[in-house]
Amino acid sequence: MQSGGDCSNGFHGDNHRELAWEDKQVAGLSSFGRAKRRSRGGARDPKGNLPNGLRVSDQPGEHKLLETQESPAPCTDFDVAYFHSYAHVGIHEEMIKDRARTETYRQAIMQHQSFIQGKVVVDVGCGTGILSIFCAQAGAKRVYAVDASDIAVQAKEVVKANGLADKVIVLHGRVEDVEIDEEVDVIISEWMGYMLLYESMLGSVITARDRWLKPGGLILPSHATLYMAPISHPDRYSHSIDFWRNIYGIDMSAMMQLAKQCAFEEPSVESISGENVLTWPEVVKHIDCQTIKIQELDSVTARYKFKSMMRAPMHGFAFWFDVEFSGPASKNSSATSVASGSSSVTSSGEGNPKKRTNPSDALVLSTSPEAPPTHWQQTIVYFYDPIDVEQDQVIEGSVTLSQSKENRRFMNIHLEYSSAGRSFVKESVMR
Repeated sequence: MQSGGDCSNGFHGDNHRELAWEDKQVAGLSSFGRAKRRSRGGARDPKGNLPNGLRVSDQPGEHKLLETQESPAPCTDFDVAYFHSYAHVGIHEEMIKDRARTETYRQAIMQHQSFIQGKVVVDVGCGTGILSIFCAQAGAKRVYAVDASDIAVQAKEVVKANGLADKVIVLHGRVEDVEIDEEVDVIISEWMGYMLLYESMLGSVITARDRWLKPGGLILPSHATLYMAPISHPDRYSHSIDFWRNIYGIDMSAMMQLAKQCAFEEPSVESISGENVLTWPEVVKHIDCQTIKIQELDSVTARYKFKSMMRAPMHGFAFWFDVEFSGPASKNSSATSVASGSSSVTSSGEGNPKKRTNPSDALVLSTSPEAPPTHWQQTIVYFYDPIDVEQDQVIEGSVTLSQSKENRRFMNIHLEYSSAGRSFVKESVMR
């Protein structure tokens, strides 16, 4: 999601305190139209109301409304706008055309076919239904394909066109609202947002797990890890900021502060290369989908300590993630990416690189700058002004990612960082 919206002349000066604007307006469709991520949960009747629940019996095709004992969290205007944005075919086209994403999921399904064949599967946020169909092709007994967006209507037609209506049951509603009258063996979901946690869809996977998954059941992906590292990106800075110094012989440098505000106020989703990364990455959050609790997603804080591998201007921090597709018997394994051929690198407490091993041939989908490109790209939090760092210079601080109180699908980013005796704070909101 590129930086967007209105810009002001406000600039917080040399202390590098970079505060996001307060935007109290209800998000419209244009806001979520830029999001390009998951559509999950909130079927509506023609008046815009949510049903109390949709129950599905053990017999495919039998549907009935059910009054649930506990009311789920209400569907907000933000949720409605979010779900509506995923009715647009372009978002699903972008995701399906992401070969690293789609082929890794298909490979993971086939790699775990023994867990899927003859079993019951839930696809959380099914979109057009492609993952549900992959599971049916792998021999699933039954697949519940759940999506709140109106794309569920097309998913049902896609399922019919492929002769799988007897196996794949499309449920148009939120995971929090629909009811399934049986335990399930497998949960599959492509829930990851930009910077992994943006859009807060993992909560729906956790809800599905706690409601329906059998003990020892399979969740794909099984693990996720969010990384961060400082970067140098002089070309991007020059293109957006230094451009204003001289235009057709005219000194327009008075525009530079406003340009910085507009270009770097919000996180930027873009592609960088490994050459832009100044240090080995640090882990911000590791997620085990079998055990994580929804409350853990409210706020994530991590401390970091980097050592620059070169002399360069530091323009900000980059964030990316890996997800791993491990079976129940290999929960503690780490992996090298089988699909992309890339490897993820973590650092030891002393800052020395440690390449992950591959004892169980677990499959990994990586959005690292060194991996094949995906539609997630990387998320960059830019500074308004670069910081010059020397080789072996230490950069340390903390990062906190929290759900916005304004809209839980937005993410607040609070960065504290210090280097060479100078300390800074950067705050922004990913909308």
